[in-house]
Amino acid sequence: MPKHPLPTNNERKVLTVSEVTGRVKGLLEAEFASLWVEGEISNFTRAASGHLYFTLKDESAQLRCVCFRSQARSIRFNLEDGLKVLARGSLSVYERRGEYQFYVEVMEPVGIGALQLAFEQLKAKLQAEGLFDLARKQPLPLYPKTIGVVTSPTGAAIRDILRILKRRNEAVNVLIYPAKVQGDGASAEIAAGIEYLNTLAEVDVMIVGRGGGSIEDLWAFNEERVARAIAASKIPVISAVGHEIDFTISDFVADLRAPTPSAAAELVASAKDELLKHLSRLQEETMSALVLKLNRARQSLLQLTGRRGFALAQGALKEFRQIFDDLVYKLTQGERHLVLESRNRFQLVRNRIIFFDLSGPLRMARLNVQQRERQAATIVQKVLATLKSSLMVNSGKLDSLSPLKVLERGYAIVKNARGAVLKDSTQAPAGSMISVQLAKGNLEARVVSDATANRPRSEGSQGVLSFEPEG
Repeated sequence: MPKHPLPTNNERKVLTVSEVTGRVKGLLEAEFASLWVEGEISNFTRAASGHLYFTLKDESAQLRCVCFRSQARSIRFNLEDGLKVLARGSLSVYERRGEYQFYVEVMEPVGIGALQLAFEQLKAKLQAEGLFDLARKQPLPLYPKTIGVVTSPTGAAIRDILRILKRRNEAVNVLIYPAKVQGDGASAEIAAGIEYLNTLAEVDVMIVGRGGGSIEDLWAFNEERVARAIAASKIPVISAVGHEIDFTISDFVADLRAPTPSAAAELVASAKDELLKHLSRLQEETMSALVLKLNRARQSLLQLTGRRGFALAQGALKEFRQIFDDLVYKLTQGERHLVLESRNRFQLVRNRIIFFDLSGPLRMARLNVQQRERQAATIVQKVLATLKSSLMVNSGKLDSLSPLKVLERGYAIVKNARGAVLKDSTQAPAGSMISVQLAKGNLEARVVSDATANRPRSEGSQGVLSFEPEG
């Protein structure tokens, strides 16, 4: 006998639509207060309110579903059409439309953990945006003075980092931004720490991480807000999360991944002895470079002084020196001759005085001799001054005609590959090798073009070469 027999005409009871719907709702909620349903998501929609609407279906049926915002927040992975899931919730009726719905409270993907799926989804998203590209990664500073650390101030990770930094280089400064590294709000604090350290000009490099744990413990470093904070950091970031086998989204986005917090400290701080060795090596390299440069300069000087122009200049200078010596000798001899002649005349007059009393003429003769001596000395000084002036002028002319002086005014001596001096641009066709001697050093160059090749030349025009340095 049926549990709910249909009423007879005499017993007819009419129910409103709301009453029918209410009874059905009560029956569904009582019978299906909690159940698990497996199916494939289709027609997925996320409302502006944050509520999720979708349909679960299999080969022969479908079930309308809703997941309110408060429950949706706990779903770690992104829902999408075609994803097969296992959902727990209750059945009820949406009375306004008279449709029964499945109200989802918990959801997990079928065949893979929810956290692992969320990890793979975010990894694929950020990789497509280029946040993992090597080209955007910053190099670590060679010798950082200040290291920022975003981690828990009470965890084992910070103790390991401080211990290793002190051992390797106690002169390094450490700025710690205390942050939760697991649980609710951890990702927000980690992202805030990264952003804050970027406002400090003294921070050279940053370590972001924590010690090992389960995937749930490390999940804050798989959050998108932490990944984007690392990607936006102007300071190089080392991700040091968990143990060597643990990988997080932060590891892929960071400029460098360290397998452990201790390894991060080893990587970021150079040891004192390494610094001293590096400084010693730099000193040796500097000294070697200076010695090499001096040897090259000495060799260049020897090559310049060995050229024919210097030899000619030195020969001309020697000749002028000899001419000067000859002139000085002649002037000296002339002065001596005048003095001897004056003495002879004086002696002659003196002999005559013995026989004649010529004190008056003698006095006049003595004055005349003195005047002539003064005149002779004046003449000799003038001649010497004239010769010295001439010598200085000639020396100046010779110095101005020196090849080095010409080169110092911006000129150059251009030679072809055989060493012959070029006087016309036609002597160096395009593509040929030339050497250019400057006031300081030489250039090996290749002729690019003759700048006057396409212009008519006047008589005596030498042309202009365009060339580029070789090597």
